[in-house]
Amino acid sequence: MTTRREPVTARWGDRSLRFDRRAALACLALAAVAAVVVVLCLGTGTYALNPLEVIRTLAGGGPPGAEFIVQGLRLPRALDAVLVGFGMGLAGAIFQSLSRNPLGSPDIIGFGNGASAGALIAIILLDLGTAQTAFGAVCGGLGTAAAVYLLAWKRGVHGYRLVLVGIGASAVLGAATSLLYVRAEIGKAAQAAAWMIGSLNARGWPEVGTIAAGLIALVPVVLVYARRLTLLEMGDDGAAALGVHPERSRLVLIATGAGLTAMAVAAAGPIPFVALAAPQLARRVTRAAGPNLLPAAWMGAILVAGADWATQAVSGSAILPVGVVTGVAGGAYLAWLLLRERKSGSL
Repeated sequence: MTTRREPVTARWGDRSLRFDRRAALACLALAAVAAVVVVLCLGTGTYALNPLEVIRTLAGGGPPGAEFIVQGLRLPRALDAVLVGFGMGLAGAIFQSLSRNPLGSPDIIGFGNGASAGALIAIILLDLGTAQTAFGAVCGGLGTAAAVYLLAWKRGVHGYRLVLVGIGASAVLGAATSLLYVRAEIGKAAQAAAWMIGSLNARGWPEVGTIAAGLIALVPVVLVYARRLTLLEMGDDGAAALGVHPERSRLVLIATGAGLTAMAVAAAGPIPFVALAAPQLARRVTRAAGPNLLPAAWMGAILVAGADWATQAVSGSAILPVGVVTGVAGGAYLAWLLLRERKSGSL
């Protein structure tokens, strides 16, 4: 159950920042948990290291040979997991707030599938490299967002239409990707399948740079529009009465959320259910109303990094795709969420 609390105001001269104390503490705690999970990931593998050895290696010491393994091989993968999860959690919070629906996450309403379709076109039809595939994913995600927005428009875009049109777009894009698989050569189909599972295998510094650039460009936009997003939850009339242009703000937020989703897919493939679960779990931690943007982002980072650590701890290697773990756990979570919504009368 969420509650509303008086925000804390911090002032620096003529400037001020308002924030919820519990949400701020939750962000710090979740960031600390994400750091712990990263340390565990860096120490897990055939060449096992305890957390103290990992920290010493990151500081420039550590056992012989550990620097190459930790900083050269494992660190890019761990950072990619954290940054991708951060972006997915933030995008999920944006879309669930805009749609006012717990199912309104980018992997449900088609934006993730759009990015995947763009990447498959780059791999199968155009035979492009890794950087071009990432660009194709971004174009596919943003193109899908534009199409869903236009199809959902009817004197504005409202939550239920956005979700319904998005689910339809997701089905169409799923059929399109299946068609691409059928028509592809065996080698290209295998390459595309490995990418489509949602995996952190063989991810390096280029993928870290891709998602980091996306976050640097888009997170400030989200933070600037955070208050408007909160007001939009009151309805368009209430937001307009408080000086917010509803449709302009909604368009910017949809484009930003789609961009975050596309960049995350470009860096790690489509990792399912993270954007769906992270905002809901973050809301249970903060117990606060509103979108809970940064708590959801850090929760997403924990989910992806934690799933990656689980794949390595269970399988004894880094071969098992992280999307398998999030898919199994997310499917169970989705079933529970649908049952809860049905019992509450929302469905």
